[in-house]
Amino acid sequence: MAKYMLIWRSTDEANAKFENVDFNEMLESVGKFNDELIRAGVLLAAEGLEDPSKSVVVDFTGETPVVTDGPYGETKELFNGYYILDVASVQEAVEWAKRVPSSDGTKVEIRRVPTIDEFPQDNVWIQKERAWREATGQL
Repeated sequence: MAKYMLIWRSTDEANAKFENVDFNEMLESVGKFNDELIRAGVLLAAEGLEDPSKSVVVDFTGETPVVTDGPYGETKELFNGYYILDVASVQEAVEWAKRVPSSDGTKVEIRRVPTIDEFPQDNVWIQKERAWREATGQL
C-alpha cells in the first residue's frame, strides 16, 4: 500500500458555479463519497480549505520573505482541499479520483506521498522525525 494525495483544484468559473449549489446538497454528495472511502478502508485524511480570499501568502522570491493577503498568484486553478488515501497503486488512486464529487472546471491532481523509509536513515533529521512519528503513534 502507498499513500496518495488527491488535490482538489478548481477554476474561477467552477468556483462561481459552486456559489449556486445548495450547501446541504454539496455536503450530501461529499459525505457519501467520504463514506465510501471510509468503508473501503483507504481514507487517511481529508480537508476542505477556506475561501482563498481569506488566505495569507509568504513569498520567498525576493531577498526577504514578503507577506501579503492571498490568494497566491493568479486564481486560474485554486487548491480547495485534499484527500490522502492509502491504496495499492496510482491506478487505484485514479479510480477514486474519478469518483470525487465535482463540477465542470475542477481537477484532481494525484501525487504519491513518500514514506519516511525512503529517506536516508542515517540522517540526523530523519532520525529525529522518525522518533517523533513513533512517539505520536504515526509509525
